[in-house]
Amino acid sequence: MFKTILLPIDVNHPESWDKALPMARRLLAPDGTLHFLGIVHDIGSAMVAAALPPNFEETSLKHMKSALEDFRLEHCADLSCETHVGHGHVADTIVRAADKAGAEVIVMASHPPSDLRTLLVGSNADRVVRHATLPVMVVR
Repeated sequence: MFKTILLPIDVNHPESWDKALPMARRLLAPDGTLHFLGIVHDIGSAMVAAALPPNFEETSLKHMKSALEDFRLEHCADLSCETHVGHGHVADTIVRAADKAGAEVIVMASHPPSDLRTLLVGSNADRVVRHATLPVMVVR
């Protein structure tokens, strides 16, 4: 059992948490804390950013925090949970957030490996596994 678990999720995509959340709950010690992480992706291009409304990223971060709080209340009111919002590239943000939270393990979902994108680019879960300094449980 782990006292501190990081669970990166996208509240708008149940496949990111429908199997990973029950696994994280099973792995969590009775006095442990589950840390939810939502990530606002880095826009990465000044041209794209210029086409977005003013304060788009700041507004997105606030919406993400609110959505995570609602998710926490709906799915984990019985647990000690904290919500965190990260900004940037997904895998890098997960690894940094795990370190900052003092996580002992990262539990995260992964899409099936048959996706052509996985062959060409590699999944976020794969990148997290390669770069994390702590155990990563990938749930399918």
